[in-house]
Amino acid sequence: MLFYTPNRMTRPIRLSEKTRQFAYDSLNHKYGIETREHNAVSLDEIDIEIYQKMSPLMRYDTAIFQIVSKAPLRICDGERISGAATLGLAIDHRVPATYGGVKIFSSVSHLTVDFETVVKKGINHIRKEAEISLEKHRGTEKEDFLKSCLHCLNCFDIWHKRYLDALADRPEYRANYENLKRVPMEPAASFYEAVQSIWFTFAFLRLCGNWPGIGRIDCLLGEYLKNDLQKGIVTLDEAREILAHFFIKGCEWVAGGDYVSGDAQHYQNILLGGIDENGCDVTNEVTYLVLDILEELGISDFPTSVRLNQNTDEKLLRRVAEVMRYGGGMLAVYNEDKVIEALQKDGYELSEARRFANDGCWEVQVPGKTFFMYLPFDSLHILQKNTLNGYEAGVDYPTFESLYQRYIADLKRAVEALVQVRVEKCNTRNEKGEWVWESLTPCTVISLFERGCIEKGCSYFEGGPIYNIISPHIGGLADTVNSLYAIKKLVFEEQRLTLPEFMRVLKNDWEGEEPLRQYVLTHYSYYGNDNEEVDRLAARLLDDFADICAELNGKCGYRFPAGVSTFGRQLEWIPQRASSPHGRKKGEILAGNSSPTPGTDREGATAIIRSYCNADLSRLTTGAALDLKLLPSAVEGEDGLSALMALMRGFVILGGFFMQLDVADVSVLRDAQEHPEDYQTLSVRVSGWNARFVTLSREWQNMIIEQTER
Repeated sequence: MLFYTPNRMTRPIRLSEKTRQFAYDSLNHKYGIETREHNAVSLDEIDIEIYQKMSPLMRYDTAIFQIVSKAPLRICDGERISGAATLGLAIDHRVPATYGGVKIFSSVSHLTVDFETVVKKGINHIRKEAEISLEKHRGTEKEDFLKSCLHCLNCFDIWHKRYLDALADRPEYRANYENLKRVPMEPAASFYEAVQSIWFTFAFLRLCGNWPGIGRIDCLLGEYLKNDLQKGIVTLDEAREILAHFFIKGCEWVAGGDYVSGDAQHYQNILLGGIDENGCDVTNEVTYLVLDILEELGISDFPTSVRLNQNTDEKLLRRVAEVMRYGGGMLAVYNEDKVIEALQKDGYELSEARRFANDGCWEVQVPGKTFFMYLPFDSLHILQKNTLNGYEAGVDYPTFESLYQRYIADLKRAVEALVQVRVEKCNTRNEKGEWVWESLTPCTVISLFERGCIEKGCSYFEGGPIYNIISPHIGGLADTVNSLYAIKKLVFEEQRLTLPEFMRVLKNDWEGEEPLRQYVLTHYSYYGNDNEEVDRLAARLLDDFADICAELNGKCGYRFPAGVSTFGRQLEWIPQRASSPHGRKKGEILAGNSSPTPGTDREGATAIIRSYCNADLSRLTTGAALDLKLLPSAVEGEDGLSALMALMRGFVILGGFFMQLDVADVSVLRDAQEHPEDYQTLSVRVSGWNARFVTLSREWQNMIIEQTER
């Protein structure tokens, strides 16, 4: 069986044929189609008058009970670990329950939950904490939430027992049964139990509609595997098989079809390597087993990032490069030195900063302790519509500095307006001086696995987690910087035309001004070419943006750290954008994340990294992603491998934050457009997640191809 890569490299074979067949079936829609056939449980048996009188939390609790009681159980042929999220509505980011055919609740994503407590202490430990907190808060407004916590833990028990009963009736799954008996209710005692503990908890969260990240899987599992190897309980080959089933079962929602931005976008990201809270390197055998599995199976459903630093071992760096050059965008890298610096600047203790993971995409958070939301906006649109008044007549500024200062003022107003609705939900304090949140959508299941929620008696959405973060994310960075730079050069320095004259050109979408447009396109060296002048402008803009965000802290119970992203919204933003001062016409696809405007980067990958790293990225606490596309020819052979390793080393030394590297062959992508049936497992990196290429809409596919061709 063949797992496609963009560059046709031959993948190694380490796993058993049965495991490889399991992977093939899962990636080719077998279980995703089954899941779509069972969309949701129905609460219609509840009388309408009773239902209307139920509080949202009562409806939620009823829905969770029906889900765990009625959701189909799935035991895949030959599976080594058990548990499955089998209701299709969960794939749509909803709690999979309806009333009168209507979806009841949305669900939670963009977080990495507290799997550490589950593995090391067990669900029963969480239950005891909930019982203690309930006694503490009896007779208060927090009582109902804590009762809901205990109810949802009881539901977890019901679902767990259903699986044990099903496995007990299948002698061929005796090992699964024995392994699931204790976990995740009690602490894991072996590597096999630890893998099962994480998976079953993860599957329960997904069954209830949530999309959590996994986080630092090698930290969670490393000691268990080390101990079992020393005792002879398991071999590396056996451990690889067990862990491979974790990854394969994570493909249970692969159902094929067109999902616009792809069908692997469920935020179940994984993080490898780096240091722990004590500064010790965590890289272990699990780290390398994960890389083995990704290399062999090409599974993209767990977008995986590796934490690098200036002391990263050459062995790990080489292994990362070896897997990365298969393409598919399965691996990305953090410079943990910069990330930890950013978190410390934002007030996190060093030990907490060192524990960072991602939110299920690539935004940084402390796992199991963080409420996270990001607020994206188009900085180019603000420049065009506000500062330049839609290119209407009368726009003029005496100097470039006056134009820039007006833009920063417009940017500040836009960011403040963006967060105002969130501030209003939490801008009062109680008699103890604690921030008070409005009552929001019930989310008890996710709250069980976020530290602080049970202790405070508050849900994930209502201030429960230890850190409550809403991050404004500036989009269109390169295009805004390039537009400002073109105006600065063309109007204020070279004085080829006045600003009002230039506004007329832009208002007419460059019609009749092709020589001028070509001059603007080709004469200037824009962001991404290691041009100190334009890169300083980008750095200045990011500093000013970070200052705007910092001023919002203290106004409510949230903090507002800055970040940079588009996540593919450059497609969504096309209708609101006018033609751009840096020579682009209306309707063109422009820059993604922190990457250059397509077609402007002429000096290669190293120059792009230098431009990106010119800014103080430690001011961008939740992250700034750089996307790089490499041709297969650039990473071929030992020289290509060495070049890829050097690129990652340079990214760390220069002070990068997060880099998404993908190796892609345009000819393969174009053939996949025409013959999708032959490329069902072909994966590409999109923008913080991976997607099977054939499940992207044509518009998204063309964007990926254009990014690869430039």
